[in-house]
Amino acid sequence: MAVKNDSSVTEFILVGLTDQPELQLPLFFLFLVNYMLTVLGNLSLISLICLNSHFHTPMYFFLFNLSFIDICYSFVFTPKMLISFLSERNIISFKGCMTQLFFFCFFVNSECYVLTAMAYDRYVAICKPLLYTVTMSPQNCSLLMSGSFMMGFAGAMVHTGSMIGLAFCDSNIINHYMCDIFPLLQLSCSSTYANELVISVIVSTVVVVSGIIISISYALILFNILHISSTKGLSKAFSTCSSHIIMVGLFYGFGLLTHIKPSSAGSVDQGKFFSVFYTNVVPMLNPVIYSLRNTDVKLALKKTLRRITN
Repeated sequence: MAVKNDSSVTEFILVGLTDQPELQLPLFFLFLVNYMLTVLGNLSLISLICLNSHFHTPMYFFLFNLSFIDICYSFVFTPKMLISFLSERNIISFKGCMTQLFFFCFFVNSECYVLTAMAYDRYVAICKPLLYTVTMSPQNCSLLMSGSFMMGFAGAMVHTGSMIGLAFCDSNIINHYMCDIFPLLQLSCSSTYANELVISVIVSTVVVVSGIIISISYALILFNILHISSTKGLSKAFSTCSSHIIMVGLFYGFGLLTHIKPSSAGSVDQGKFFSVFYTNVVPMLNPVIYSLRNTDVKLALKKTLRRITN
């Protein structure tokens, strides 16, 4: 990805999460532990899915990719964030900033589509069980995942391309711990109307399309569940959907709170606060939620640990 910038800014200074010196070291260790738990938890879930053959199903195929995205997602900004707690000036080059923005948008958009595919998978499994094997065949699952990554890539290219076209000539201090869209727009000395329009169209399309598909899927699932007379069947249906519903709520909830356009300095700080949950806490909670609320995962974990110790 060629990065051409006509402005005088060649590097940016990331303010970080806070400018209070007494909080820098405690926050460093807090986010270091968070980072380690995120990587370890998602790697463990990926390993469990790979090592246990009965997890080679569409649901766990999507969960595998979700964990993979969360790990990559954390690599994009967390190391730089940790550096900001230890250094006086956290500098990132213009090219590095645009690269970080690209991969951030790529993985966020891809995760939206993967969560959508998982909702569709649950709909087919509960509402169309006789057609599940055919509808969610390995080929179709691979197409869904390929489409998710391709659409994520396209959205990231548009976001980054529109940002590269801006001129940055006044200030190079980003009031954030990463190169996000709105903090960068606030620094531009050229018109950002076209960028804001592009961002609104892309974000609205991703959120509305995925939101509609997820909502319709779970509305049909709920309608189907209400007609299940078996208590065991009802319990199984709820258990297979509850983890995904929690993840969707957390991801979309904090994502929307983070990317509501800030209009004041207080709103910027509030956006940074919500982005911590969106970028750091949610990827860490993904394997925890799917492990604690999934009996099959807990049993597989016990068997795997027993196999390793023996």
